Amino acid sequence: MADIVLINPRFEPSYWGLEYALGLLDVSANVPVSALPLLAALAPEGHSYTIIDENVEAIDFDRCARADIVGVTGMIVQRYRMREIVEALKQRGCFVAIGGPWVTVQEDYFAGLADVIFVGEAETTWPRFLSEWGRGQHATRYEQSEKTDMSTVPVPRHELLKMDRYAIGSVQFSRGCPFTCEFCDIIVTFGRRPRIKTSAQILAEVEALWKRHHMDWAFIVDDNLIGNKKEIKVLLKALGDWQRRNDYPMTFLTEASIDLADSPEMMDLMAAANIKIVFVGVETPNAEALRETGKLQNLRAGGTSVEKIQRIQDAGMEVWSGHIVGFDSDGPDIFERQVEFIEQARIVNAMVGMLSAIPKTPLHARLLKAGRLDPSDRPATGTNVIPEQLSREDLRDGYIRVMRALNAPEAYFARLDRLYARPAMRRASRTPRRTWRHRVGRDLGLLAEAAFIVLRLQTRGPDRTLRRAYRRVMGRALLKGGSPQMLQTFALKCAMHYHAHRLVADLTAGGRTVNSF
Repeated sequence: MADIVLINPRFEPSYWGLEYALGLLDVSANVPVSALPLLAALAPEGHSYTIIDENVEAIDFDRCARADIVGVTGMIVQRYRMREIVEALKQRGCFVAIGGPWVTVQEDYFAGLADVIFVGEAETTWPRFLSEWGRGQHATRYEQSEKTDMSTVPVPRHELLKMDRYAIGSVQFSRGCPFTCEFCDIIVTFGRRPRIKTSAQILAEVEALWKRHHMDWAFIVDDNLIGNKKEIKVLLKALGDWQRRNDYPMTFLTEASIDLADSPEMMDLMAAANIKIVFVGVETPNAEALRETGKLQNLRAGGTSVEKIQRIQDAGMEVWSGHIVGFDSDGPDIFERQVEFIEQARIVNAMVGMLSAIPKTPLHARLLKAGRLDPSDRPATGTNVIPEQLSREDLRDGYIRVMRALNAPEAYFARLDRLYARPAMRRASRTPRRTWRHRVGRDLGLLAEAAFIVLRLQTRGPDRTLRRAYRRVMGRALLKGGSPQMLQTFALKCAMHYHAHRLVADLTAGGRTVNSF
């Protein structure tokens, strides 16, 4: 049997990584890696596992050198650190297995460094590899012939991670998305037919996060939770029932397409399951760009995108959003249009990026054929796409202007105030129905968290102007009679703003390379 070490490389600072805010929250990382604890749960008995998440702890390369197999995973934005790690492992004579999103779309990236690679999902190929490795007959490349049957997936072994060092937990309901967005690699990796776990699986994972790992927040990491609307309603009903039975111990955030706004029933089920935040891929207010990239679900009848976002907000869920600049039909006005859209929609946290072409996607194939791809691994302007109507420098500079405008303190906190002035959001910011004992304990905990974050913000890092802005925000929330949960939310928003402020400062000063790809 094998002694196995699995590694998740550290991330470079990014919008959702919250690297600059983690110290304010007294944690080391945002969300635990999902794939590695699942791989450990899939292996036959007898194999021993050590998981190292470099976002939480340093890699012990001497420990890796003693292992029989060292597995490295990584997303696209982790690829540079992945290469450094793999090179260091090979210098120590390690047997290296590589899997994850990046090697799935760029198989030759680690040519000459990997002993074996895993393309796509690995629920069947990983156990098969271990069996073949034990017999000395393993292949150098594995790819599943069929997509994983999610009803057979075990509970991930999160106990192999230092779970107390993460801000929130993670759980996956489904894989796959029915849409055909040209730039997206999700359908390349997971396909267009959403595959879903059973209610029993989901509740077992949620119970483990709550009872074993003491998590009260979790990210439902599905790329589109509502990809299979019929089946997901069954899971949401089961999760809502579980919340009521257990007095609402868990709060969730997730991702969904904007057509969520067209289903009052779905929004009610999500709110009843205590899903408080939904990330929506808005992408652009440019309708021509949405048609160009095949994101037709954002153009369906039923109101404008702003109206649909406000319907989700009125169902009691905050909307975080993703936006892209640099589509072929984007002209110089797109930057101001993006800012105006986000302001109108009262979206506090918006992730904006430059269009990038991921290998194996239809966008990559189209632009490669047109000769509009930068072949360098780390493009100087932050994206491998050569825009049609903008220069690459104008795209980069416009992107930075958008980030600056959205995260100016007065603009950011004005959107926050407008959002929580809506009655539905104020109601949603109150602790769900609980017994008196649980409600008091929960409220005291929320107030303590808010006070801790505010104290850290006032004593660590931010300059005097920002400290004053954060005090004003919290003062307004107190004067308006904000609930303990609302006060904690506003304190978290201050921490998230500080992170975004630092990112913008880095971009403006050239402290790090702008990198969408």
